[in-house]
Amino acid sequence: MTAYPETNRHQVTKKFRKLGDLTTDEAAAAVRQSPLVIIPVGAQEQHGGGMAMSTDTVRAVGVAERVAERLAGRAVLAPAVPYGVSPHHMSFAGTMTLSPATFMHVLRDLVASLHDHGWRQFLVITGHGGNNAALSVLAQEYVRSELTFAWTPVTSVVADLITGVSEVHGHAGEAETAQMLYLAPDLVQADRLEPGATTLDDLTTTARLSRQSRGPRLSVGFDAYHKRGVLGDPRRATAEDGRLLVETAADRIATFADELLSA
Repeated sequence: MTAYPETNRHQVTKKFRKLGDLTTDEAAAAVRQSPLVIIPVGAQEQHGGGMAMSTDTVRAVGVAERVAERLAGRAVLAPAVPYGVSPHHMSFAGTMTLSPATFMHVLRDLVASLHDHGWRQFLVITGHGGNNAALSVLAQEYVRSELTFAWTPVTSVVADLITGVSEVHGHAGEAETAQMLYLAPDLVQADRLEPGATTLDDLTTTARLSRQSRGPRLSVGFDAYHKRGVLGDPRRATAEDGRLLVETAADRIATFADELLSA
């Protein structure tokens, strides 16, 4: 396992510009000095009985801060968008969702606002997989545009490092819980973590069909997966595993962003 320094969300050195902290004069200067805008997006949705509903936003911000730090002043970090496309979690109390169309409209408007001020390069980092389809469609709209619009998930960037997990894993499971134990342990109630669906036999027929990597596609609510909406066994997660996933994701995304800025 790769050794990383003892860091968490309170200990990032913050050698980067946060757009929300700048004055308008500082923002005008940042257009030239920090040509890439990083926009973290997440969700407000259930993550089982032991983890906060802000999980996907916290993870997106945590990785985005580290990417901005690695870019050494060449990127500005925009305020996070804390809501995402979460209709599949609406069976669980506290979940709030945007429609895919609304989500795309929000991002279009934010990008257009910053484009008006002179920024031309944008990188969206999403902590919520439910946003992926909308982001992919939005990216297609910018293909012929003068601006550059890139986006990336978090966990799938480091899928090769996720080992020793349940046959079925994912939402609120080992990898997400590990990231939260590293980034925001205060938002994980360890004594309330419980396993969800961990094998294919635990899934309903429609849930199994929705997980096919090839062939027809099917979307189902997370209550079809498990009564608590958890995939995997979050009790197996450790902060050390979370450090590896978060810091490696930041390394890989920053490498991509560095090449993008050099293009």
